[in-house]
Amino acid sequence: MPRRQQCRGSQQTCRAASSSTPLAAEPIQQDQASTNGAGDAAPTARLVAVVADGALSRLGRDIEVTSEAVLHHMATRLSFVDPGYQLEVYTDADLLDLDRQAAFMQSAAAARIVYAEGIQNGEAAKTLAEATGRAPTFVAFDCVPQLHALNRLGGLPSTDPGPWQQLQAGLPWTPAARAQELAKSIQTLWERHSSDDLVSLFLVLIDAFIVKVPRLDSLRASGPLALARMIKNCGPQIFACVNDPDCKAALDCLQSCSPTDQVCSYRCIVSHESQLLEDFSLCILQKHNCLGKSADIPALPDPPPMGSFRGRALSHDLAEALFIGWLGREEWSWRVVAGQNAAYDQFPCQYQIFYRGKAKRSLWYDPVFQVRTLDGRTVWRRRHYRVRRAEIPGTFHFSVLDNGVISKEFWRIVDVPDDLSWALFAYSGAASAAGQVYTGAVLCTPDGIWPADSQEERINRALRLSGIEPWELFRVDNSCCQGMPLGVPEKDAASNPAEQSLVLSAAPS
Repeated sequence: MPRRQQCRGSQQTCRAASSSTPLAAEPIQQDQASTNGAGDAAPTARLVAVVADGALSRLGRDIEVTSEAVLHHMATRLSFVDPGYQLEVYTDADLLDLDRQAAFMQSAAAARIVYAEGIQNGEAAKTLAEATGRAPTFVAFDCVPQLHALNRLGGLPSTDPGPWQQLQAGLPWTPAARAQELAKSIQTLWERHSSDDLVSLFLVLIDAFIVKVPRLDSLRASGPLALARMIKNCGPQIFACVNDPDCKAALDCLQSCSPTDQVCSYRCIVSHESQLLEDFSLCILQKHNCLGKSADIPALPDPPPMGSFRGRALSHDLAEALFIGWLGREEWSWRVVAGQNAAYDQFPCQYQIFYRGKAKRSLWYDPVFQVRTLDGRTVWRRRHYRVRRAEIPGTFHFSVLDNGVISKEFWRIVDVPDDLSWALFAYSGAASAAGQVYTGAVLCTPDGIWPADSQEERINRALRLSGIEPWELFRVDNSCCQGMPLGVPEKDAASNPAEQSLVLSAAPS
């Protein structure tokens, strides 16, 4: 497992945290399109990927992983979105083997999209070029120039467009303009080198050239009717935001992001949080849904919660005590050492605070995390979730108002060892009014230091149970966390917020 990094550079001043408002944690409508088994559906989208045999992927930050293994996992993740999305993976060695070459030729002939990565062998590149000549969409990364010259999106060259296509690209309603914009989005997703972004890259291509992807449908650009609804219902909030420099900067930043790019969008939001931005989003998105967006929580992956702890069946009370974790002995319940989601889990210095509320059986969750803003500041942010038990012990419904938009999430306690030395929590969520869905997981410890090497096998097993490979994790920088604004809010917390704490008293039954 990765080791803790040392603090680098000078200590930076921390700003006060922004708070957010909780919403009732009601059960969430799950995306039923993803619940069928992959074997029950005929392929609705066929893609082929070719990678260099044995080449290491850039996605392996702290754990070496081959590009072939990454692409096989991408095939699994695409099946979580829709079992009909089929990605077949080959290596350049397959293209040079007569038996495997025949299988590849057959797959390539049926594929609408071909993805190539790291192909440097000239003979393999020639075979690939010949086999995929009829594929309308071909994208190559880190390959020989011969393959990059063949890049095309829906039949339109994307690497070196001709003069007529360049002229058309200046007209926003033309296919050439859409292809050029799509090429920029795909390049951005590729350059971030994360598994979430690679999945998004494939989904964007499927959506553009094979079949509409339902989870991307709500993210398409809105027309003049949406603008009219915004002005009619939220004129004062719009006027206030566009006339405030920071709020206007947030809107400009969001406008620069692709509608499907959650990493870019959330980075803009956390960099420019303000009451005016919250009022703007609350009115346009949440109260009036002027853009007509909707989204359901993804059904897959759906890891089961752990079934027992310290030899006893997991109860609702015991599961809540696991969330509360180290609170009482520490000022926090857990510290995040790694996360899987590219948009939400990679912030530095993440503190999880779970605590009992004043009402019977109520539970609250306040994550506190550090943000290095787009303009170079270091600030702290805080959210305030309501937590409600789901049907099965170890599963929970979370809800929060995050910068004016309600997010609802379904969490599972996947595994916690008896000594509470680490915990793995998996989640899936939807910000319906923003049309966004997401999944992720966080690996936590009491002190922000990686678990002992002896725990690696168990942690990896829990990750894979959650549909996550260990190399997908982002290491959280816990090296420079001075000045964190912790504490439990008195207005919501019980007199003993760490009641039934496993580190302060006997475990609840």
